[in-house]
Amino acid sequence: MKTWHYALIVFLGGCCYGVLSTFVKLAYSAGFTVKEVTGSQYLLGTLLIWMVALFSKKKKLTLPNIGKLLLSGIPVGLTGVFYYQSLQTLDASLAIIFLFQFVWIGTFIEWMVYKKIPSTGKMVSIGILIIGSILAAGIITDGGVKLTWQGTVWGLLSALTYTALIFLSSSVGKDIPPVQKSALLSTGGLITVLLIFQPTSLLHLPVIMGVAPYGLFLGLLGVALPPLLFTIGMKHVGPGLGTILTASELPIAVILSSLVLAESVSLSQWFGVILILGGIVFANVKKPITKMKSASLESKSVY
Repeated sequence: MKTWHYALIVFLGGCCYGVLSTFVKLAYSAGFTVKEVTGSQYLLGTLLIWMVALFSKKKKLTLPNIGKLLLSGIPVGLTGVFYYQSLQTLDASLAIIFLFQFVWIGTFIEWMVYKKIPSTGKMVSIGILIIGSILAAGIITDGGVKLTWQGTVWGLLSALTYTALIFLSSSVGKDIPPVQKSALLSTGGLITVLLIFQPTSLLHLPVIMGVAPYGLFLGLLGVALPPLLFTIGMKHVGPGLGTILTASELPIAVILSSLVLAESVSLSQWFGVILILGGIVFANVKKPITKMKSASLESKSVY
């Protein structure tokens, strides 16, 4: 596969997360609690990925390797817990802005941990993404925002754990088949959610049957697919570019809120969506152009 194929895979992983807020709001409006929604999502999502793992390529793992992958799945669960908690006290448009901070946090961590100084192109791309995110969230046009300290803390924590998920997807268990690795990461996320929320109401048949359609959909797009897609693509594109690619979640969230929830989206918000997509494209086309230029210079020096 070519590099842009892996970039597209990571981009789609971000899109999956962008779908979640719309369908979480639908589940809340149907009368289900955050514990029921999150618990069913991680339970059914983990079952889905294990069903696929049973019929896919597997590698024999040692107990330390299994334990490392389960621990690496903690951010998978915590991201859902923190983000859904922030949605309890913040508007969806504001909560996703806090989650969106993973874009610059990821680049900063890559700089500190891997000593990779961000290029001018990457910094420009991040600047475009941040401006686009502010416009897409409607913060300016809506005339002020309603902040709560609880929602702010939960939102920023979700950004940190989402960044951790991106980095761990690219660094832990590189030689393990993607489906098997994703299944173990999802299991770690499920254990985390069950320990925090203890959704005992899911033991009642009417509750689990009612929330199951939401949990199945959210589990597929929020638990099963993202770790799998990140596992396949992140090790090839790297966490720095990966954080930019996963910025696709915010445009998807805005588009679905308009189409599914019938929320009004202003012209400036649509412009923000276009800016975000433009920033992602800019980050991906600049690199190949630079490589082509360097290759051209090398060929000239030979002659």
